[in-house]
Amino acid sequence: MGLRRVTTPLLRVSRGFRATVALMPQGKLRRLAGLVAAAVALAPVLVAAAESVTIPNFWNPRARLERPEPPQTTRAIRFITDDEFPPLHFAGPDGNPTGFAVELARAACEKLNLTCTVQARRFDTLLDALSANQGDVVAAAVPLTPALRAGYLATRPYFRWPARFAARTDRGVPEPSVAALAGRSTGAVAGTAHEAYLKAFFRVTPRTFPDLASAEAALRRGEIDYLFADGVSLALWLGGVDAAGCCAFVGGDYLENRYFGEGIGLVTRKEDEVLARALDDALQRLWDEGKYAELYLRFFPVSPF
Repeated sequence: MGLRRVTTPLLRVSRGFRATVALMPQGKLRRLAGLVAAAVALAPVLVAAAESVTIPNFWNPRARLERPEPPQTTRAIRFITDDEFPPLHFAGPDGNPTGFAVELARAACEKLNLTCTVQARRFDTLLDALSANQGDVVAAAVPLTPALRAGYLATRPYFRWPARFAARTDRGVPEPSVAALAGRSTGAVAGTAHEAYLKAFFRVTPRTFPDLASAEAALRRGEIDYLFADGVSLALWLGGVDAAGCCAFVGGDYLENRYFGEGIGLVTRKEDEVLARALDDALQRLWDEGKYAELYLRFFPVSPF
């Protein structure tokens, strides 16, 4: 995976993240979606300090396939998504689905000159709806797994969940390493891949917490030196009011498939191979032409990478 670092004026505002959102009270979830929507709406017009944002690149320029023919159809391609998972997919101010995954799907449709619709459904019904021909493409945070590929087709990943370290900005702690973490307190959510990764690769036994909110609060209070968790969840926290500017990412991202998954792609039925190949090509072209970066900056004012 390559990384592009750009500087732009921005308003600071896996399954692991999916689980975190699923456990949120509905009121807090609606406030989070509102915060993301407000940031998206206001970022182009508000003046803020320029900062460096890392944009991930999941496409190999040496592995481009021959451009496939777009699907020959006069009917609209039906995208289905969930509207409770910001910033990937959530209900916008007008009630219609939006978010990084949704707008990327819409841009892919436009690139292929297809007419498309987007409908929101409950997350746990999306694949069943696809199988029942109640939609043509799932544009949501459904993890790419061998089990998924056994029953469906999917594009190459267009997003993954990096694991990241966060630390207080006033502690001056070094970038994470085996030596740096030795003798320091590192937090993680109990029973997660992040806890297992710390034990396996950093040879530390972390202080564990029942949920991410508890771990974030402990870091804010200075009770731990580092917090290792899902980068998307941490990015939302670091850019929000709960963090109160206390903390920041330290070190790089961690993308080990065995621990943090393969990411997400656009999912279709197996018989729709022509559509799947065309969407794969469209996503590559959106990256090449800068549209992916535009949407990423729009929905991730604090980059998880």
